[in-house]
Order: sequence, then structure tokens, then C-alpha cells
Amino acid sequence: MSFSTAIVTGSDSGIGRATAVALAGRGLDVGVTWHSDEDGAQGTAREVRALGRRAEVARLDAARPEAAAAVIGELADALGGVDVLVNNAGTGHLSSVLEVTLDEWREVLDTDLVGAFVIAQEAARRMVAAGRGGRIVNVTSVHEHVPLVGAVAYVAAKHALGGVTKIMALELAEHAITVNSVAPGEIATPMTGNEDVDPHTLERPAIPLGRPGDAREIAEAIAHLASPEASYTTGASLVVDGGMLLTAAVANQRSMEGS
Repeated sequence: MSFSTAIVTGSDSGIGRATAVALAGRGLDVGVTWHSDEDGAQGTAREVRALGRRAEVARLDAARPEAAAAVIGELADALGGVDVLVNNAGTGHLSSVLEVTLDEWREVLDTDLVGAFVIAQEAARRMVAAGRGGRIVNVTSVHEHVPLVGAVAYVAAKHALGGVTKIMALELAEHAITVNSVAPGEIATPMTGNEDVDPHTLERPAIPLGRPGDAREIAEAIAHLASPEASYTTGASLVVDGGMLLTAAVANQRSMEGS
């Protein structure tokens, strides 16, 4: 089984851009989507084309699920199909339980959960119809697994998308479509205010590896799960966080030592 086409949502910068380039480097034509940074998306497309692969660019607003699904369909038609879907577009608000507004809640859930599901559903339907199998990778967060105080809507969406990933993996396995999530920790991207910064120059004492991650490190994890070689991995969540989740064990040890 070989794959030739991919769609990466939110690929105008950060993890999405690095993933589009990584997949192009592995021989895939790529559909690039953007929400507010068309210049960034065109830059990604240029990088894809520089690697000798086709790039199609479209605006996609994941918070408008029906329209987002239509964009996925249009990109798939333009590329001649979709073998790989990377669900990377997302948003978030730092709002506590007592302060989050209904509009904020809806925006985050519509983008990070409802939109992500509909996008994956449209890609899956096309993969099933084509009969060649496929790969779906949902970019979640370490907060798929652990809470983040002050980000109730974001945590709810990422927890739920982890569950959606598992259900889709079960239901699509008979069609040779694998569905997995990649759960990044802190990554040096525009979303974390560290655009164009070498993460090796940033100190993060609370992270065992001592630094944030590079978007390209996440892209490599995604590219593996999107590859034919990952055909026996489905329903998994690949945490790429520099050991951040392991610090719970350290905190527990310190608590016991102090008791």
C-alpha cells in the first residue's frame, strides 16, 4: 500500500506547516489550508512545490463544520483523492470554569471538536469510497490526557477528540484506515508565542528534557503515523512532550517524601 495525497489543516504555520513539508518530503502531494494567514499558506505551498510535489491551497474555517467539510472535498477532488488527513487546525481560550462565556465555549468546541470530527468524517468517507485504505491523524495535546487549569473549553475539546479518535479507529479498521492522535506538549510555534525561535535556546525547568519542542519533531511523529509502515498502529495517542506528563510521578514522589 502506498499513499500519494494528503490534506493538512491549519498548515499555514507551526506544526501544520512542518507536517505538510515533511509529508511532501516523503513523496505526497499536499492540500494546504489556512484560516487567517493566506501568505503563510502560500509559503507552505512553495516549500511543498520546492520538493517536487503538488500543493493545493484553500481557506478553511473549522468553526463552520459544513463549509469545512466542503473544503476537504474540494481539495480531495483537486488532488485526485485523499490518502492522509492530518487534523491540525485548532484554537483555544484561557478561561476558567467561572469565567468562560458561552460564545468562547462554542467557538472552541466547534473548532477543536465538531469541526475536527466533520473534517475527519469527510476524509474517511472518501477513503472508504476509494478502497485504498488511509491514515487519519488528529493533533490533540497533552491536555487530551491531563487537565490545564484555566482552559476548560480547550481541555474538554481535546479530551473528547481523543475519544473520537478511538471510536473512528474501531469503526474504520475494516477499511484499512488507521486513526491515531498525536498529543504535543509545549512546542515553539506562533500559538505559544515562540515563532522562529530555536527551542534549544529556551529553558523549561519543569520539562524533563528542559526545553519546548520543535514543530518538526511533531511533524516527524505525524509523518510516521501517516506512513504505510504504521499499518498496525490505530487508536493510539502518541505523546510528544519532552517528558512533561511524567512529572506527575515526580510530584507524587515529592509529596510522599514530604508526608
